[in-house]
Amino acid sequence: MPDPVRTAAVRAVLIAAVTLIQAMVAFLCTLAGSWLAFPMVLSSVASTVVATWGVLDVWVTRQVWNQRNGVVSAPSSTARALRRELRAARRQARVAQRSQRRIRRQQGAAGQLSHP
Repeated sequence: MPDPVRTAAVRAVLIAAVTLIQAMVAFLCTLAGSWLAFPMVLSSVASTVVATWGVLDVWVTRQVWNQRNGVVSAPSSTARALRRELRAARRQARVAQRSQRRIRRQQGAAGQLSHP
């Protein structure tokens, strides 16, 4: 995962964790009948909006990264060229090996006195 995307993901996780803690505190304050319940509910709603923004930030950052830098797992053109050269070298080696086998067979057949 690229660094900007990782940073946005960590930020989103931290915001989501704080939001869950705020929601739990708001719930417990409501059960206890504390005066802090109403402000905590308001801050939980605001924190939920911020957490949603954090998740969208991760998604947008990932899309922008992919658009600017391409997919990380795609092979580069140099890697493609190298694979092409290796395939050509293997093909030439196979052709040379076949021709050597043919030459050996012809030399072996030349030593026979009669053909079957």
